[in-house]
Amino acid sequence: MRRQDTDLKRSHLQIRAYTPGRLLINDQEYHESVILTGEEIITGWAQTIQVLSPSHFEVILTLKPDVLLLGTGAKHHFLQQDVYAELLKARIGVEVMSTLAACRTFNALILDGRHVVAGLII
Repeated sequence: MRRQDTDLKRSHLQIRAYTPGRLLINDQEYHESVILTGEEIITGWAQTIQVLSPSHFEVILTLKPDVLLLGTGAKHHFLQQDVYAELLKARIGVEVMSTLAACRTFNALILDGRHVVAGLII
């Protein structure tokens, strides 16, 4: 995974648009899955829900969010139990939804000042 060094305003990242295969964060376009906080974009994350394993969430555990929004792509998919268990052990709330729903929820929670991380599969 790569932490993105961008010109984007820190503490002010917002998702402007999402379509399958494309994500617009502020004015920068992404064509790969990302981990997103209000201040940071991490690229090189899992490209499909089927490949997710506990190791994909190691960086998220270091971020210690109050809640993780997991966008599973164009459709909602359930998270594998072993992956979900690791997040619960770390006392991280997890909401699994389509990526479009996760994008909308991320923006609302960031504007509300919440410490949220989004794992977005596009």
